[in-house]
Amino acid sequence: MSAPREQFGSRLGFILAAAGSAVGIGNMVGFPVAATKNGGGAFLLIYAIFVAFICLPVMLAEMSVGRHSRKDPLGAYSSMTGGHKGWKVAGWLSIITPFMIAVFYLVITVWIFGYLYHSVTGNLEMLANPDTFGFFINGYDLFFYMVAVLAIIYLILQGGVRQGIEKAAKFMMPTLFVMLVALVIFVLTLDNAFEGVKYYVIPDFSKINASVVNGALSQAFFSLSLGMGIMITYGSYLDKKTDVPGSAKMVALLDTAVAFIAGLLILPAVFSFNPDINTNDLSDSSVGMIFTFLPKIFLALQATIGYVGASAVASFFFLLVFFAAITSIVSIFEVPVAALMEEKSFSRRKALGWMGLLLVIMTVMAATSFGMLDFFTGFVSYAGQSKSFFDVIVDVFYDTILPLNGLLICLFVIYRWKKENFNKELDEGAPNYEHSWFERYVDFSVGTFIPVILLLVLINTIALKFFGAALIG
Repeated sequence: MSAPREQFGSRLGFILAAAGSAVGIGNMVGFPVAATKNGGGAFLLIYAIFVAFICLPVMLAEMSVGRHSRKDPLGAYSSMTGGHKGWKVAGWLSIITPFMIAVFYLVITVWIFGYLYHSVTGNLEMLANPDTFGFFINGYDLFFYMVAVLAIIYLILQGGVRQGIEKAAKFMMPTLFVMLVALVIFVLTLDNAFEGVKYYVIPDFSKINASVVNGALSQAFFSLSLGMGIMITYGSYLDKKTDVPGSAKMVALLDTAVAFIAGLLILPAVFSFNPDINTNDLSDSSVGMIFTFLPKIFLALQATIGYVGASAVASFFFLLVFFAAITSIVSIFEVPVAALMEEKSFSRRKALGWMGLLLVIMTVMAATSFGMLDFFTGFVSYAGQSKSFFDVIVDVFYDTILPLNGLLICLFVIYRWKKENFNKELDEGAPNYEHSWFERYVDFSVGTFIPVILLLVLINTIALKFFGAALIG
């Protein structure tokens, strides 16, 4: 018999932990650049609409299934369908997906930790060299940084839900927010910074097309950690007194606020040091921005605050991004760990040991796929391109299976679990939700147009990633 289900100690703890899972590297860098290159305020508006009217209902579907079943995603789908084989496949997808995403996310987190180390130890000039990143990701020092990052993840997760995840979230999320605001205030004092603000927030609807709309939806969906089983797992740690709809709104609001404020850091910094920059030259990749572009911006600060000051600002930034990465990867990795504890009655320590060993093996394979080992660097070819093992993980699990998992949870709650049970679960602990316009909207949207939109995103992603022919945009 498995141990009693762990629970969050407070609603605030749950909100901060769930927001921590949502706030990640994409929020800190990818979102601001996407907004700037795709219509500024127009993109922000579309993104906010998608968060409120599409992503929030999907989040409620995941949380309600978790709290009702009090199980991991695999156990939830199985117990709520009487062990139906088809839905058990959906459960397995919700376990395998976050594990594989944890693999590539850990690789990037290790890179961030390495850059943080070099910033703190005064090697900012080296980081600003455009050739550094290529050497860095193929250096054996990487594995020492990996050990340090894994130790931090283990220390948090071995504490369990209340003493590990919740306690870490209560420290890291407020600290992250304070650091972010402090950096924004500093950057906005620089010359020409407000040109970046204008570029970021002033709407340009001429840049909006089908591809941009599709990208905004994908950014919103992925940003809120939907389709990874995280919200099902975290929902299973809630008691019946928790206001799930109210908590979900707070998570979405915090995630969006951090993403927006991050834009007030990245773009003003860029424009301050290069007023004539063509925003189309900004990297679409968060990785490119963090590891090749921004170190040069930070080094340029030495002209006004000296090399030590510039290194301090860079260290502050990389610590900020590292906190965002750690809160996300802890949440992602908790899903397969919780599943192993539930399905095999493992202790948390034993589950962490087995899943951690597998994570290390897979992460080493991914980390060596940038030129260190030819086998993993040229792993497969599709859509006319050679793909590394790292690329395959991103294409298959992050870009493709996430919208599939979102589609499956919508179909499950409305057509298998039934909307009456769905509403009843959300009404518990939330008297203001019952019979509200929001309840009627969630009912309607989850059962009608949201699955259609997610299906279109899924089909378009498959066509683009694996056949090189986008159907939209």
